[in-house]
Amino acid sequence: MAAKSRTMAQQKTKEAYCFILPAFIYMLLVLGYPVVYNIILSLKDVNVKNMKSGTSVFVGLQNYVELFHDPTFLLVLRNTFIFTIACLVFQFTIGFAFAMFFNQKFKLAGPIRGLVLVSYMMPMAVTGLLGKNIFSNAGLVNDLLGKIGISGPQWLVNTGTALIAVIIMNCWVGIPFNMLLLVSGLTSISPDVYESASMDGANWGQRFIFITLPLMKESILAVLMLGFIYTFRAFDLMYIMTSGGPLNSTDVLGTYSYMLSFTQFNFSKGAAVAMVLFACLFLIGLFYLRLLSKEEKEEG
Repeated sequence: MAAKSRTMAQQKTKEAYCFILPAFIYMLLVLGYPVVYNIILSLKDVNVKNMKSGTSVFVGLQNYVELFHDPTFLLVLRNTFIFTIACLVFQFTIGFAFAMFFNQKFKLAGPIRGLVLVSYMMPMAVTGLLGKNIFSNAGLVNDLLGKIGISGPQWLVNTGTALIAVIIMNCWVGIPFNMLLLVSGLTSISPDVYESASMDGANWGQRFIFITLPLMKESILAVLMLGFIYTFRAFDLMYIMTSGGPLNSTDVLGTYSYMLSFTQFNFSKGAAVAMVLFACLFLIGLFYLRLLSKEEKEEG
């Protein structure tokens, strides 16, 4: 009997692998091959001169060493983290506030929520063009500032304000995304928990700190991790609004890799920057999986 059960279990395992195999092969070809090829490319000296002739040479980690000694790359890396952290802070806090607001029951909750989601449904290319017009010298922002007697800066051509303009537009897109995920987490909390806490004398702040936040821990973690990944690999918004300028002040790893590869035609350096981007996101992914496994062990 035990042998028969073991045989059936092995048969089910084989069937499961058969179902998984096509997806595994697809992922290996579509995702695995480009990553491996990019790693190899980053370890060579490949440019527009030697690419066709095939005379590129293996240089090992030289491209990475040169990058981390390059002030421009260090500025780009700094821009990427500033952009990501600033967007996460504003997107999460404002998105959480909207989620708490729309979790309340009132007549116009649905229509207003739909209006808030308009920015999230827009293609990023449209958002970039919109931001370019809004923050132009004669755009909406400077027009509103002029009406209250403030002379607005040249947002997109000033190194001190260009990144701020890009952050504002990215937050405009990301806030509804955060709101949607957090609303789903809020709806999973039973109203009875809040009623019991109110009967015990807990005020709004105490209910939020000791009930809402602990019960939404998984949702908050997912929102922060997804937000970090989506924001850290940003490309199209900067490319459309500022093309990474002025003076690399809005360049992030994605736009800098593109510029090195397809503007300067230094394909190996561009691949090395892309691998730095990949490594950062890979480490964040591992950190997220470790937190999830730790929570599962604690619950188990």
